[in-house]
Formats: sequence, C-alpha cells, structure tokens
Amino acid sequence: MNVAAKVARQQRGESRAAKSCPQPTDLLAWYDRHRRALPWRAPPGRHSDPYRVWLSEIMLQQTTVKAVAPYYVRFLARWPDVRALAAAPLDEVLKSWAGLGYYARARNLHACARAVVERHCGEFPRTEEALRALPGIGAYTAAAIAAIAYDVPATPVDGNVERVVARLYAVEKPLPASKPEISRLAQSLTPQHRAGDFAQALMDLGATLCSPKNPACALCPWNQSCAARARGDAETFPRRAAKREGELRRGAAFVARRADGYLLVRTRPAKGLLGGMTEVPTSAWSHDFEEDEALQSAPLFAPAKRRVTWRRISGIVRHVFTHFPLELSVYAAELPARTAAPAGTRWVPLEQIGNEALPSLMRKVIIHATADG
Repeated sequence: MNVAAKVARQQRGESRAAKSCPQPTDLLAWYDRHRRALPWRAPPGRHSDPYRVWLSEIMLQQTTVKAVAPYYVRFLARWPDVRALAAAPLDEVLKSWAGLGYYARARNLHACARAVVERHCGEFPRTEEALRALPGIGAYTAAAIAAIAYDVPATPVDGNVERVVARLYAVEKPLPASKPEISRLAQSLTPQHRAGDFAQALMDLGATLCSPKNPACALCPWNQSCAARARGDAETFPRRAAKREGELRRGAAFVARRADGYLLVRTRPAKGLLGGMTEVPTSAWSHDFEEDEALQSAPLFAPAKRRVTWRRISGIVRHVFTHFPLELSVYAAELPARTAAPAGTRWVPLEQIGNEALPSLMRKVIIHATADG
C-alpha cells in the first residue's frame, strides 16, 4: 500500500472515530483516576457541602483556581457556614475580598447568604429554579450547586466546559452566539447518575488536558469521539467573535498624607463599579480627561484658605476593567498632623491601610505614590 493510500485510510478511520458517541462512563473512569484535589472539593465518596460549592463557584467566576484558593481558605476559616457569613457586616466581607476583583460578587455573596438564611432557614435549595432566585446566582452557578451538592442531573457550562464541547462537536458558530448550542450539547451528555462527578470531570478535563493551547489529545478519554481532533484543528475551537475593546478612560488620583501617619480615603457608593470599596479621592474617569484641569478635582481642606501643594508623581497607573482600560495620574500632598478630613472622606492610619477594602487599582495607586517618597 502506497503512502497516499495509507494516509487516506487513516483519515477515513479518524473520521469514523470522530463520529462515535462520547460516553459519560469513559469520562467518569478518567475522573476517578485523575480528579484534581481542590480545597472546596469533597473527597471521593463524600457528599459535597452546598455552602462550600456555592462559595467556591462565586469566587471562581472569571478568576483562576490559583488566585482563589488562599481567599477561599481564609473565608471558610472566618465564616464556616452560611449563617456565619450572613451575620457578618458587609464591610468585613469586602475587606476579606479585597484584591480578588469583580467586587459585585462580594456584595452578592453577602446578600445571597442573608437570603438563604431568611428564605430557606439556612439551607440552600435543591432545584435550579429556586437557586436562580437567589442574589448573584445565575444559570451556571445554579446548575453547579444542584449537580455537585445534590447530584441533580444539571449541566454547569463554564469556559472549560465550553471548550471541551466546542471541540468535541466542532461547533463552528463563534462565541458568544454559540452558547445555547454548546449548552444543549453539554446537557445531552449529562448522565442521570453521578451528575456531580460528571460536571466536575468536564471542568477538570478542560482545565488539564483540553487546554486552550497544546491540548493533550492523546491522553483524553474522549479522543476517539472528538470531531476537532479528527480534523486536526482542535486549538481553533471554540471559535470566537472579534472582541471589541472599551474606550480608554483617564483621570487623576489624590494621595494625601498627614504628618502623623494618616492617609485620606473615602468609600465608593454601594452600587456601581467597585461599589462599597475604599479608595483615595479621584477625579471622574472620562474619555476627555484634561491633565491641566486635574487639580480642580482635588479634595479641599478647611480652612478654605489653606494652600495644599499637590505634587505630580511621575508615571501613570494603568488598570484594565472588564469593559474599559483606565489610566490614572497620581498627585501626592503632605498635610499637618490632625488636619480635618473633608466631607465624605476619612483618615486611616497608613500602617493599617491593608485592613481596608482596597481594590487592586487603589493598591497600585498608593504604592505608586508612597514608593516615590
């Protein structure tokens, strides 16, 4: 048999293999051997705690396992169950969340804990419908809790699962338009038994073998059923529509320090971007920010005639939010001890600033200003 004939025969064999149906039992057998050990995952044969499943899933939204793990451990040590979290002040929850990003999650986390206690006597409901009625719980999180905690045959579809399914069936429609199709295909795979293990197996497969780049197809339990592998272009899935970047916004941040070691801060409005978090005063963040007018937004200290010298710190602090990038100029000023804080602001000891609910952006700003001296 010549080389061309061998290649053609091999391609025909791959095409036939790709048409075989992926079996949940194959994935579960792989999962039983290779499941990841994660802080929130129950050991084999043990039931998962709904509170721990919920807490981990909220934290893992748009955040890596590596980043979440230490936060999860600290949260669980401080608030071991949903009643403890519901009883905590929101400010304390925000402080413990500081640095993890996407702060609306922390506010929803607290609101959800209270709702579970008030509406469900401290027990997470078992159905997806009831779970979705709780603050901050969408379709994915509801399915994850129902499947993992209660073994309901639900199908949570996160980024890892999207990638696995898109490759398995070579879904040509780009994301996000293909989400309904991918969800339907994932649901068609979900078994009636061991649904929780199956959901976690799909997540693990995407996180380990079916990675965005250089997927380890040879080790995949479904490699004989994968249409993208048969085509030889697995890395090109899932298809994605061109992402439109948000327009750059700019502004100024004002880092005021007193001679007795205090830093001027304020609390952002409860709703909106970085709601309820701590920040140093800033100007508005806008597309048409003018540096020459920055000091018009600087905080005013009584008495009205007091002259404050704001020093422009060299360089710019850059940060990227979900919908737009931001650049902040930083201004610093030194004030006498016991200077009163302007309305809407407060002084905090600089040595205790780490106890505030500071988002990573503000940490960057303060470090930038204080590193300059």
